Amino acid sequence: MKTGTIFLLPIPLGDDAGHSLPDYLIRQFHQLDHFVAERAKTARRFLKEIQHPKPLPEIHIEELNKRSEAADLPFLLKPALEGHDLGVLSEAGCPGIADPGARLVGLAHDKGLKVMPFVGPSSLLLALMGSGMNGQQFCFHGYLPQKKPELIRKLQQLEKQSGKFRQTQLFIETPYRNTAMFEACLAALGPQTRLCIACDLTLPSEYIRTSTMIDWKKTPPPDLHKRPAVFLIGR
Repeated sequence: MKTGTIFLLPIPLGDDAGHSLPDYLIRQFHQLDHFVAERAKTARRFLKEIQHPKPLPEIHIEELNKRSEAADLPFLLKPALEGHDLGVLSEAGCPGIADPGARLVGLAHDKGLKVMPFVGPSSLLLALMGSGMNGQQFCFHGYLPQKKPELIRKLQQLEKQSGKFRQTQLFIETPYRNTAMFEACLAALGPQTRLCIACDLTLPSEYIRTSTMIDWKKTPPPDLHKRPAVFLIGR
C-alpha cells in the first residue's frame, strides 16, 4: 500500500509576517488536507489567512503538543500510513526545531515514511545569523531555570562554555519573563562577554542588538516585555 509523505511546513513567527513565507510553500499548504499542529485553532486561522482552497470544516487537523503522550503518536501518523500526505506545523516557525513535532518525525522515520522539510522562518537561525557570533559552533539550551540563584549559575556556566569552546550559546524565555532574563544576564555575565537579543524577528518591530555586557549597562534596557525573543551569549 502506498504511504503518504510527511511535509514539515514552517509558518510565520507572528502577525504581519506573511512575507516570510515563499510562494512554493503556500502552494504546498494548498495541496494538503491533513495536518498535525500544536493548536488546531491557530492552524485553522493560518490556513484561512493563506486562502486554503478547501473549506475549513473539510480539513483534518490533529494536535501534537507538550502534553501529548508517546501513545498518541501512531494515531497522528495514521493518515500518512493510509496514503494521505500529512503536513506538520508548529505554533510559529519551523516544526521540529524547539517544537514537539520532532517526536512525530522520529516515528515517521521508524515507519519508513518519506519526510520533506521546507524552507521558512526559524527564530533560532535568524537570531544566530543576525548576531554576528560564531555560526560554526553553537548550542541551543531551550529554557533556563527560573529561580534566580539557579539561573545565575546556569548563565555563568554557559559563559564559561562559550569561552572554552568558542561556542555560541542560545536560549529562550517565556515572553513575559524576558525583562527578568535580561536583568539576570546583567548580573551574571562578565563585562567583555557579548550578549545578543533578537526579538520580533521578521516582524515590523524586529529588534536585534549584540554588545558586550559593559556596553549593555551603559544604555537604557530594551523593551522586551511580551515580545518573543532569542538570547545569545558569545566570547
